[in-house]
Amino acid sequence: MHQQPDPDLSAFIAGLPKVELHVHQVGSASPRIVTELAARHPEAGVPADLDALIDYFTFDDFAHFIQVYLSVVDLIRDAEDVRLLTYEVAVELARQQVAYAELTVTPYTSVVRGIAPEAFVEAIDDARTAALRDHGIELQWIFDIPGESGIPAAETTCEIAVDLGSQALIGFGLGGPEIGVPRPQFRPYFDRARAAGLHSLPHAGETTGPQTILDALDVLGAERIGHGTSAAHDQQLLARLAEAGIALEVCPTSNVATGAVSELAAHPLPQLVEAGVTVTINSDDPPMFGTCLNREYEIAADLLGLDQHGVAELARTAVRESFASAETKRRILADIDAYTLRAGRR
Repeated sequence: MHQQPDPDLSAFIAGLPKVELHVHQVGSASPRIVTELAARHPEAGVPADLDALIDYFTFDDFAHFIQVYLSVVDLIRDAEDVRLLTYEVAVELARQQVAYAELTVTPYTSVVRGIAPEAFVEAIDDARTAALRDHGIELQWIFDIPGESGIPAAETTCEIAVDLGSQALIGFGLGGPEIGVPRPQFRPYFDRARAAGLHSLPHAGETTGPQTILDALDVLGAERIGHGTSAAHDQQLLARLAEAGIALEVCPTSNVATGAVSELAAHPLPQLVEAGVTVTINSDDPPMFGTCLNREYEIAADLLGLDQHGVAELARTAVRESFASAETKRRILADIDAYTLRAGRR
């Protein structure tokens, strides 16, 4: 049984400067924004009532989650919807003292619904500029392939990333279901993206076994792994990840909500850490899973038995594993150190 979080530790986490490395643009749509968009587009079938939306966001399994996720995607009908959503995601992160985030965006699902690629990129970049100006949060982008849409999505995503891009685009990813979506088919697109200077940041080993993680490493050249929890089933893979310093982007509540892990008490985070694997703590699709980054840090602290110093070190690890500029990393690490020092004097 997991205890209620220590109020002092929760307060420390709430004020701790943090970065977020695994969070999805559409999956971060707050209930307020979803209901607003649902009222604007009732034909999409998403509840416009807040209480009904909470029930709607209760998932049977990962396939059901993808179905619900795509119904929310269908609410994003024009570039202004994209800009509004992106800005509001940044505002919510900034409220949690997130100073920098690598936001996973999926251009294909908007482009296929009729938003021009140029308009999409302009909308997210406008939101990024406004969020930095208004709230001091820096965003960079990971453009990901929605795996369920296959090769056409890979081609479109790669073209937008390489030919159009954005100055803030740092990574190329792969999301969506893993079962029935083998990683190797996407190799040419990751090769092209990497040749263009983008980092390889695919999801792997969430709802499938260790082989998916191996494919992400050996075929897609992964530099970080989204989720990667099934690595706990393979001691050789754990040793390889630890030795290579490949970080896993761990999202505990998400893993339970999608059925990848049976319950928080069974989460393999302690095994991963014990094996020497680098882990970062993230929120994935927070409103859909009824969580936030602060809550994920509380869960990690409970699972790992961490005090304030241990939690601060988790935050530092995420900064180091990010693809922020050296100056941004220095600034946030200094802010974490200063905050921790002040908290220790109280």
